[in-house]
Amino acid sequence: MKVLVTGGAGFIGTNLCNELRSRGHKVIACDLYNTERDDFIRCDVRNYRQLEKVFDEYGPFDYVYHLAAEYGRWNGEAYYENLWQTNIIGTKHIVRLQEKYKFRMIFFSSAEVYGDYEGEMKEAVMQENSIKDTYQMNDYAISKWAGELMCMNSAKMFGTETVRVRPVNCYGPHEEYTPYRGFIPKFIYHALFDKPYIVYKGHKRIIDFVEDTCRTFANITENFFCGDVYNIGGKVEWEKDIKEYSDIILKAVGRDDSIITYKESEGNTTKIKTIDFSKSIKDLKHDPKIDPEEGIKRTVKWFKWFYRIEK
Repeated sequence: MKVLVTGGAGFIGTNLCNELRSRGHKVIACDLYNTERDDFIRCDVRNYRQLEKVFDEYGPFDYVYHLAAEYGRWNGEAYYENLWQTNIIGTKHIVRLQEKYKFRMIFFSSAEVYGDYEGEMKEAVMQENSIKDTYQMNDYAISKWAGELMCMNSAKMFGTETVRVRPVNCYGPHEEYTPYRGFIPKFIYHALFDKPYIVYKGHKRIIDFVEDTCRTFANITENFFCGDVYNIGGKVEWEKDIKEYSDIILKAVGRDDSIITYKESEGNTTKIKTIDFSKSIKDLKHDPKIDPEEGIKRTVKWFKWFYRIEK
């Protein structure tokens, strides 16, 4: 297959391109950033003309994985102009091109769309509950849900074919540190550089090693169920308190918890995310292999290499 990955120089995008190429697909990556990688073109999805150039020079494509997005709750609050332009206008551009060129799309939403829903987060929650029952609490989550709505609307009006995915706390190599990343890379970076960080008590999460996740994403080309949506994350038995994850990171780095301040639960965020993955296991052969201890160990090793730390 010939595949385009928007956001292909990012964390998940880099790993996904590697996985797709390992299966023999012809993969073109586009991203806002410059890179010397092969089969790459610089493109800002906020600019329709730049996207058109990608399709004119490298198309047609059988599949487009649309990952390009501004990520994260606090990033979306601090830089909301970038978030709405990229996540909404950029997605609308891709949808318009899909209507024109008829490629199949895999749209990357997020488990953040479930907001503060307190029950088990099954895919059908967003259709079966009112907005007030899944209060989303931040612009990032709202923008991802709006992207899903655009895909569903286009399918109904123009017959486009899209699968939506809702990743859950994906982590691993190629995820460089910024203050707006998830808690795993933030904790690792701070522990490696002796910087203080906060651990909030009572919050539980499931994490998923990026290589496991990307195998499942790549499986969609072989198991494309048009119109469906999938939660994709780790095994339910890997759900842990965030303090437990912090302890695993400290052990992998080789330091004590003197840099940590422990606080009671954080406001305006979901305390416990209990997510159902049975649909992706059934349809997409999702089968995570790397448990948190091993995944964090590998991620710490990559951080040490990337930041030239000899320990």
